[in-house]
Formats: sequence, C-alpha cells, structure tokens
Amino acid sequence: MNRAIVHIDMNTFFVSCERLTNSELNGIPLIIGGGDRGVVASCSYEARRFGVRSAMPIQMALRLCPQAKVMKGDMELYSRLSHEVTEIIQEKAPVAEKASIDEFYLDITGMDKFYGSYKWTDELSRRITKETGLPLTFALSVNKTVSKIGTGEGKQKQNLEIPEHLVQSFLNPLSVRKIPMVGDKTFQLLSRIGIRTIKTLSEMPAEALQRMIGQNGIELWKKANGIDNNPVEPYTERKSISTEHTFSQDTIDMDKLGRVILGMVEKLSYQLRSEQWLTSTVTVKIRYANFDTETKQCRVQYTSADHILTQAAMDLFGRLYQRRMRLRLIGVRFSGLVRGTYQIDLFNDTEEMLALYQAMDRMKNRYGFDAVMRCAGASFKPNTKNEILKRKTD
Repeated sequence: MNRAIVHIDMNTFFVSCERLTNSELNGIPLIIGGGDRGVVASCSYEARRFGVRSAMPIQMALRLCPQAKVMKGDMELYSRLSHEVTEIIQEKAPVAEKASIDEFYLDITGMDKFYGSYKWTDELSRRITKETGLPLTFALSVNKTVSKIGTGEGKQKQNLEIPEHLVQSFLNPLSVRKIPMVGDKTFQLLSRIGIRTIKTLSEMPAEALQRMIGQNGIELWKKANGIDNNPVEPYTERKSISTEHTFSQDTIDMDKLGRVILGMVEKLSYQLRSEQWLTSTVTVKIRYANFDTETKQCRVQYTSADHILTQAAMDLFGRLYQRRMRLRLIGVRFSGLVRGTYQIDLFNDTEEMLALYQAMDRMKNRYGFDAVMRCAGASFKPNTKNEILKRKTD
C-alpha cells in the first residue's frame, strides 16, 4: 500500500496572525522583525514581490520595499494560534507531527479506502481556516520530502496532490534548491559541476555524490529520486528542558557559582536552538548544604538567546540566594516552550548578534559543544556524575 503523507504549511503565519487582530494590515507590505538593525522573521506576499525574504536585514528589506510596515511581532499570539491549529489537526488526523510552529505532517495512509485522501485533507484545511481564520497550503504525496516541496510549489496557487507515478515528473524540472536539505553552500557546490535541476541530480551516481558531499550525498540522491522513508512521528509537546549541577564539595564561591550558571544556560540555549524551541520561563533552583531547596522563576519574551537567558538566570540567582550558607546543587530550567526557529526570537537584536550565534552554533554542530563557548563559562564541564539533564514531556 502506498503511503499518503500530507504536509500543511500555514501561509505567512506571523503576518496572518497579525492581520487577524488588525484588519488595517490586510493588503499592505508587512514585515515582522525587530529594530533598524534586526532581521526579517516573516513578511507578507506583498513585501515578497519587492524581493524581501526571511532572515534578510531589516535595512536591506526597507531599501527594497520602503513603503513596508515593520512590526516587532507577538510570539504569545503566534503560539496560541499555533496551538489552536494543532488541536484541530490532532482531533482529526490518525497520525500527526508538528514540525514547527506553522508546519505539520500527517500520515493518512489507508484513508482512500473509506473517504478519499485528498477530499479528507481538503475538508480538514477548510475547517482549520474557518475556525482560526488562518490561510494554509497543503500537498499530498507518498512521503514527507515530496509533500513539503509540493506546498512550496502550491503556495498562493493551489493545493497539490502528487501521486507516486507523477513524483519524478513533478520533481525533475525544479531547482535543486527546492530540496529541503540543500543550502547555499551545497547549491553552489552542485552548480559548479553543472547540477542545477533535480533531474540532473537524480541521474548522477549516488557514489559520486557521496564522495563529493559525504554521507549526506546519499540522502540527497534519494530525495532527488523521490525516496524518503522517514515516518511521520506522533507529536507530543515538550514542557521543559533543565540541567542540574551537584558540586563535589559544597561551595559559597560566588564567582564559581556564576560560571556554573553561565555554562548551564549556554548549554541549554544551544539545545533550544538545535531543536528549534523558544522558551518563555526561566527557573533557577538551589539546594543548600542542609538540603533545603528553593526555586524562583520569571517570565521572558520568547527567546533562545544566551545573553537574554543568562541575564534572567543571574538575576533570579541573586534574588534567590539570600542565606550565607554553602550550596551543594544548582539548577536551571527553561519551560513554557514553543516551536520556533532561531531567527524568530531575536526581534530586538542586531544582524551582527544573529550572525555570531549562527557561527557559534555551526562550530558546535561540527566539532562539539565545547568547541566554542564564553570564557566565563568555560570552566563548567558537565558530566554524567554531576549533571542531570531532564526532558519532560506530556
């Protein structure tokens, strides 16, 4: 039996959310982002016609489209509406995966026997739009890769159904950029040897791609040939991530305690960005030498940025640690998590700050977490004996 996999993409999600609350924003070029030196988190189709794109510096976007209205963005609104969409999908779909704050995969294999896969998905999409007011695009095909490419091709035009016998003819004329795992560097590498369309890529020997790109070369060849066996993974919302550090000897050394907090926050912030989470609540826990345990928490604007979360954690620790008694344990927890990519949370930060975080994360991804870190937190060396990493799910 052929699989039936749906990809749902909420169209210009942040923009659509803002327009729900303010109809005066309809039909105008709209940019969601932060500050004159910030970056574009999302933009309307009216702005895209001028060449504005996500992750573009705000100043460049305004040079391309000077009449655009720039808004800071409201992650609490976006999270609430995303949750409403999620609830509708989970109520109806047999298997659903929430890939991000505005993207979903559904496995409806076998639905054709009872109802019709495309008809069922179309009715679901109409219900979502009717109950939330948010527009969306969906594509139905045999796997996640083809469905995701399909929503990209169908946006502002039509929802697509791509049956198995039409998969290759659908993919062949498209640019290799359309494959989800192809970034700028991979595209430039392929372009230099004359590979610009998926058809050309699909005809290249898989072994040659592997020698040129590495293990990802095999995956790239499979996707170019419409092969993707990755399952739709049922969605469960994570509630929090946390880490605790137990000292080998109880301590009252404030400098040491500060370094440990900084190291823990940096580790958890990197995990947030790696897994595409944003947090809204920071909690600090301390345990005194006599085993008395105290916690304190605060709310922050949705973020995954080290410098914001470090400041919040240090402020909490200063308010929490009032007794001049040695500590045996300290912990940090991030909760109130929502899905979001790294660019989303930096509404108030500069292009330079965004570039710094991206460069640090690339080095950590390639060489490990300890490859680059702030000097103040470098002495924090988590290990299985003194650190407990907790992941709480529903």
